[in-house]
Amino acid sequence: MSNEHLIKSAHIWALVVLLACGILVLAGGASTTNSGGPQNSNSTTSKTQNSNSTKNANRKADSTSAKGERAGMASLSSQDRDFLTEAAMGGLMEVELGRVAAQQGASDVVKQFGQRMVDDHSKANSELMSLASSKGITLPADLDEKHRNEVAKFSKMTGTEFDRAYAKMMLNDHIKDVAAFEKESTKGVDPDLKAFAAKTLPTLQEHLQLAKPMNSQVGNPSDSKSSNKNSNSNRP
Repeated sequence: MSNEHLIKSAHIWALVVLLACGILVLAGGASTTNSGGPQNSNSTTSKTQNSNSTKNANRKADSTSAKGERAGMASLSSQDRDFLTEAAMGGLMEVELGRVAAQQGASDVVKQFGQRMVDDHSKANSELMSLASSKGITLPADLDEKHRNEVAKFSKMTGTEFDRAYAKMMLNDHIKDVAAFEKESTKGVDPDLKAFAAKTLPTLQEHLQLAKPMNSQVGNPSDSKSSNKNSNSNRP
């Protein structure tokens, strides 16, 4: 065989080897793509399914909780429902205003009364929330907009202006509170709410007796004189 024929033969074999290598590389890439594609797809699908399952479970839990709460409220009489919601919001209000009074009150009597409100009403609020929770009812943990605005208004006051406004409000509020708790303790339907009202009533009556002289000491004598009339007229 001549040298020319040998060179041509070598070129041909080289081309054959290169083509074979190319085919093997392409086949390997296709295999990798095919093996990876479905797995990634399955993984993505699995994650999506898990996410949807979690969302659906959360929705069901929220829905169940809401239904349970509505059922708990529905089981109460209208008087019991009104008492429960008003007592909860009123208690939160007493605590927040008490904190303001303890910090911003000009006189010791106002500061001391404010701290007493924080201590006593925090305890009563906790008991009421536990009672409501046992019935599947979740009471608000924060003031609504109306009561927040009221607290903000008092927070802007200082000195004797604050003392007089706070003392007057505490006197009027506790006259109403005593009447409401007396009514619930005697005419309420739910035995647990009646018991709570009866247990808390003596503390509120004591607050009222403290609010009367405080109101006089800060310069609102006429309010304390009329408090007995208001108290009697508000009794159930």
